Formats: sequence, structure tokens, C-alpha cells
Amino acid sequence: MNHTLKNKCALVTGGSRGIGAAIVKRLAQEGAHVALTYTSSQKRADETVKAAQAHGVKAIAIKADSADAGAVVAAVAQTVKEFGGIDILVNNAGVLVVGPLDAFSLADFDRTLAINVRAVFVATQAAVKHMQDGGRIINVGSCNAERMPFPGGGVYAMSKSALVGLVKGLARDLGGRGITINNVQPGPIDTEMNPASSEFAGMLRKQVLALPRYGRAEEVAGLVAYLAGPEAGYVTGASLTIDGGFNA
Repeated sequence: MNHTLKNKCALVTGGSRGIGAAIVKRLAQEGAHVALTYTSSQKRADETVKAAQAHGVKAIAIKADSADAGAVVAAVAQTVKEFGGIDILVNNAGVLVVGPLDAFSLADFDRTLAINVRAVFVATQAAVKHMQDGGRIINVGSCNAERMPFPGGGVYAMSKSALVGLVKGLARDLGGRGITINNVQPGPIDTEMNPASSEFAGMLRKQVLALPRYGRAEEVAGLVAYLAGPEAGYVTGASLTIDGGFNA
């Protein structure tokens, strides 16, 4: 690795497992000090922290539910306190609730928007107060912002589509400071919550994906690392899909 992020300070929400953990590890591999948030398993969070520290950087875990706006703001403040600043914010925490329209509860609707949309805005608003010019904000959205091929996913798709508009607008707000903000939109990725070995995955590989395989969390992390690095300084307001041709 070229350590393109050496001595940068990053916060990754929902960073204890899956795509989030892969992002934490990749940013650490590139030389960044990394804080991650988690909601339930401290063991998993500690394991990810240890893996990041193996690259010779500082890493910490912060328990914070992204549905709680106050906890999100506090996580940003703790990151700044521990590291002396924040250069990179990765809004990765998300929730997926699928269900038919006539049975979808308002509580699930509100929680989806609180985590997938409001927390992104809240964390971004808090982080930019501490960012130097040239900072990076990366949201982990979904290819479902552009295509929802099965019933029951309308609320989730809406929440991820909201991020597309958000980065377009905030790119204008932050461009004068050289701060970029972008979405990464994964397709089917092999994680515990969406394993490549499932029956559903088999259908996708045969009928939907241009590349007949699930993606790896490390591949998503690589795109995030690119957007966080110096070579992506002219990329902002964009939604970059990494989906094996799901939306092709």
C-alpha cells in the first residue's frame, strides 16, 4: 500500500462488521487513524479495532445507535477529541426493512429514515465543523436507489434515493472548502446479512447480475478508499455504483 491516507483521521459509522469493517481495515491499511461506531456487539467492534491497529494506526470503537441523533453527534465529538480532528467521514450505518405496503409499520418507516437518511445529515453537519479544507465525506448507499426489482423494498429504496439528492446539494455547500461528498452504491455483496450462498443469491447470479457472482466487501472498501484519497479530489456530488451489473 502507498499509505495515501497517512495520518488522516476517519470515522466510519456502523463499522464493526460487513462492509463497514472492511472499510475500517482498508482505511487503516492506507495509514488513517480510524474510529468506528457500533450498536450491539462490542466483541465484533473490538476485533475490527484490533485488525485496524495491526497496521500501526490508532483505532477506537464508539457505541452509538445511528437512530439517535445525539449519539451520532457525540460520536463525531469523541473522534475529534481522540484524534485531534476529522478528515474523513464514512456514513455506512444502515438498516433494511422489507415488507408489503399494507403491513409496513410507521415505526419501521421512521427508523429507516432515521438511520439511512437523518443520521447521514446529522453526522455530516457535525463533522464539517471540525474538518479542514479538503475533507472527504462518503455515504454507503445502495444500487436500489436506482432499481428495486422485488416488492416490499420501496421504503428502503426511497431512503437510499434520498442520499443521491443530498450529495448533489451538499456538494455545492462544501465545494468552496474543497470538501467532497459522494455516495458509493453497492449491489449484492457477500456479508453475513446477505450471504452469497443463499437461495436468493443463486437466483440473482443466474438472472440479474452481469458478473455472475456476489461482490466482496473489500471491493466496496477499495472504492471508498479511492474517494477518500488525493486522486479523487475532483469527484463530488456523485453516486458511484459497484454492483456487478445489477443495474445494467
